[in-house]
Amino acid sequence: MVAQVVTVEPVGAPRHLRLVEAPSGPTVAARRAQRARRRSRRHVVGALAVLMAAGTVLGSRSLAWGGATAAGLPTDLATGSQPAAGSVYVVAPGQSLGDLAAALNPVDPAAARRALVAELGSSVVVAGEHIVVP
Repeated sequence: MVAQVVTVEPVGAPRHLRLVEAPSGPTVAARRAQRARRRSRRHVVGALAVLMAAGTVLGSRSLAWGGATAAGLPTDLATGSQPAAGSVYVVAPGQSLGDLAAALNPVDPAAARRALVAELGSSVVVAGEHIVVP
């Protein structure tokens, strides 16, 4: 695009106007449109980054929702310090079946107690006894 600029000769010279062609950059409207496109791209890239981060967090196995272990513990809590299903737990001195159930499932110890009683066939545990965690 070419803009026309009017120049005036210095004082003392004959006064006459002449047109001079001077190149100019993009128009204001074009610059605004370019800025808007860049801003739109940044917003799209930012939204995609947020969605990818959310998908990574929600899709990881350690945060799986909706599942439950055999003892009734939700899978998102089962990844903590509780013994895993199928592992062997040794009863400590002075520990009762209720204590063991609370250690296995802090959310619902009653469900864990029922699973332990079904596994052991008894509601009595002895110190040193090896129990397979249901």
